Amino acid sequence: MAIREPIRTGGRSARVQQSIHRAVCELLATQPRESLTVPLIASHAGVTPSTIYRRWGDLPTLLADVSLERLRPDTAPADTGSLHGDLLAWAEQYVDELGSEPGRAMVRDFINSGAACQCSNLLRGQLQHITERALQRGEQAPAADLLVDQLAAPMVYRVVFSEQLPSTAQLKVWVARALAR
Repeated sequence: MAIREPIRTGGRSARVQQSIHRAVCELLATQPRESLTVPLIASHAGVTPSTIYRRWGDLPTLLADVSLERLRPDTAPADTGSLHGDLLAWAEQYVDELGSEPGRAMVRDFINSGAACQCSNLLRGQLQHITERALQRGEQAPAADLLVDQLAAPMVYRVVFSEQLPSTAQLKVWVARALAR
């Protein structure tokens, strides 16, 4: 099930969504993820469980929506002055965030809810921002989709399926390969 987009950006609907998101975050700060239930979240948020089911459909979709909101960057990717430097800085930060226990839990939320494409769109958007900035500086830059395939995909694979996170040396190799002509 996909995460449903809000009908309105403000008003009561937005306040209810914020209350539910806040309840999820507060509960996650005090108890294990496995103990969360829709009735518990609804009670904490001051809404009925049917409000959550109507908006999100199920618990995994709600958790993915909360994770997606937390995953949205607050700022643009770091500008180091070069495409290579920007990609390496982005990759290091991405692995650091995604490789943490909360980051891995977010990945599980996306997979369990069927909302992984929305996470992918955020990732692609960050890489698009980096490549557009490089083009404005007069640098050659590959398409964001190529960077997804050659840089992000191996990073995510290692974070999700490997016992060890990619090292900075490995990230440098992937960045160099993605930029090779």
